[in-house]
Amino acid sequence: MSGPVRLAEIAELRAFCAAADLGSLGRAARLLHVSQPALSKRLRTLEALAGAELLERSSKGVTLTPAGTRLYVEARKLLVQAEAVEALMGGLAGEESPVRLAVSHTIAEFVLPGPLVEFERSRRRHLSVELIIGNSIVVRDLVREGRAEFGIAAAERGGDAEGPMREVHLLNDEVIVGVPPEHAWATAESVALEDFLSTPMVMRDPSANTRRTVEAELGRRDLSLAPSLAEVGSTSAARAAALSECAPVLLSGLAIRPEGDELVPKRVEGMSFPRRFVLILGAQETLSPAAHALIEHLLRDAEVQTPG
Repeated sequence: MSGPVRLAEIAELRAFCAAADLGSLGRAARLLHVSQPALSKRLRTLEALAGAELLERSSKGVTLTPAGTRLYVEARKLLVQAEAVEALMGGLAGEESPVRLAVSHTIAEFVLPGPLVEFERSRRRHLSVELIIGNSIVVRDLVREGRAEFGIAAAERGGDAEGPMREVHLLNDEVIVGVPPEHAWATAESVALEDFLSTPMVMRDPSANTRRTVEAELGRRDLSLAPSLAEVGSTSAARAAALSECAPVLLSGLAIRPEGDELVPKRVEGMSFPRRFVLILGAQETLSPAAHALIEHLLRDAEVQTPG
């Protein structure tokens, strides 16, 4: 019995694995930066070469057939080898594709600069990072849709990663009250709960995790905040507005420098607003060798900053 007319191409196997990982032809097409018709054509060609249906298609997406499952296991091994060859060829040429990284405002402004500089110094050649900044909801959407290789965002309370995405703990955080030194709260040991609830403050927009963390914790106690004094779109803008208006501001504890900060960090009596930042990882196909290396560096740096 004769074999296939030709062997499967790497691009076809990559399209197949991406569709299987993401469970969607549309998402796989966006991830691989091709049109959906072009991706579908690659899959039809692969199925013709295999002589079997590899993906079961439905209105909910795509899933592997038994034949597709067998091919997927071997195709994954081949793609790992192909990516190693591509990385080597890129190194020989002295070029490397940029890492597409989506991060929340707090991470971009107050956490990431140092580790990125250290990572750059540890490498033999320049690493280009395409940084996309948005709130934690936007970060998840970017990774889910394949427009970012991975992301860093605040973990959702009681929620798990959706679909093919997974989360890896990076660091702990706490939402606190930042107080200008001239404000009456600056000399207090902590902020009285009654004052906290009745005082208009500078806040992030309603979709920001900083604000949602506080509102969720207060909601568990049937409490609510006073109307905001101002709503802003980034951590830096929130800090600037608080200093300009001499008003308290809700923000990440990571956004307060340990020494010499213009804002005084305060906690609320009888309350705490803890949260976590996590790495948001999509399908395996989204991660280049450079992205893998950067993720490992960020995890090591987080361990150094929070030993034990």
